Amino acid sequence: MDALYHATNKTIHEIQQCFQQLNNPGIDSIAVENEILTKISAVNANCDRLDVLVFKVPAATRSGAKMKVDQLKYDVRHLQTALNLYQQKRQRREMEATEREQLLTRRFQPNAETTIDLDYSLQHNTQMHNAHKGVDEMLSTGSSIMDSLRFQRDMLKGARSRMVTIGNTLGLSDHTIKLIERRLTEDKYVMFAGMFVTLCIIGLVIYLCL
Repeated sequence: MDALYHATNKTIHEIQQCFQQLNNPGIDSIAVENEILTKISAVNANCDRLDVLVFKVPAATRSGAKMKVDQLKYDVRHLQTALNLYQQKRQRREMEATEREQLLTRRFQPNAETTIDLDYSLQHNTQMHNAHKGVDEMLSTGSSIMDSLRFQRDMLKGARSRMVTIGNTLGLSDHTIKLIERRLTEDKYVMFAGMFVTLCIIGLVIYLCL
């Protein structure tokens, strides 16, 4: 087991050296990447064999042996992640270089169509315009609701005044007048509560749209 462990550990150091080669200009990165992949596969295979051999060592040293194997697994996972990130960056650089080359080598002919693909920008602008339009409509609706509530409030005030006048004319008792006033006050609170809820809903909708 010790020989396999040291060989696997040596392979990991070789992989780390391969990563250093990737930073050298003019290096064949594809070949180095393939070499790293081959070595990583070998390390994973050795780790699988080491998992089996761990159970064959004496119980007194088994815990330490397992920790060494787990460290090898952690190192190889870290190297695999680093390779994936490098490949993604390389592919992104190659794509950017290709797009830049296509843009620089494009030749525009007279009277030829020279449109540029702006579908994404146009779609985004359309969505923003629709969102603003929807917010304006909601604000207009909210303003109409507020005007209606103010009109209802004025009507309630007028109704209260008329009922007090009628009560005085008919000689109603103070208790009856107080009951009427309490009912008008409750109606006013209900109206204010409705206004508050409406404003909250409008504010929430505007926040979600933005």
